[in-house]
Amino acid sequence: FRTLSYFDGVSMARRASAPGLFSVALMDFTCPPSTVYAAFNAFAHETKRIVAYEFNDHEGGGAHQWTQQAAFLAELGIQ
Repeated sequence: FRTLSYFDGVSMARRASAPGLFSVALMDFTCPPSTVYAAFNAFAHETKRIVAYEFNDHEGGGAHQWTQQAAFLAELGIQ
């Protein structure tokens, strides 16, 4: 755990070399929305999208996120 304390999503996001789809649950107490937005804003690849779920907790978008994932992959030409 001591070693893991040196890593966070923002640090890794700066090295992204692939498109990214993010989701954020605005009522998430496990991963506060500010941390997700920080990683999204630091994400290096130009193709990125974030989907916000206003009333959700850590489960995020649940089944709704599958629809977002399929649409994102289709836009990239991946089936």
